[in-house]
Amino acid sequence: MANIKVTLVHGIVNSTPRQRATVQTLGLHRIGHSVVREDTPANRGLVDVVRHLVTVEEVD
Repeated sequence: MANIKVTLVHGIVNSTPRQRATVQTLGLHRIGHSVVREDTPANRGLVDVVRHLVTVEEVD
């Protein structure tokens, strides 16, 4: 399967509790932190909830 690289680019100070939980579920801890996850519908759904806080790149 393909992978996606998710990077937190905005802080979560003024975000909703749901968005904070989603960022934590993705494994992101601080601005500039990146994680590589499998490109599954579940992970795409998590990214979609916080799409204004993260950037997504496809990696091999």
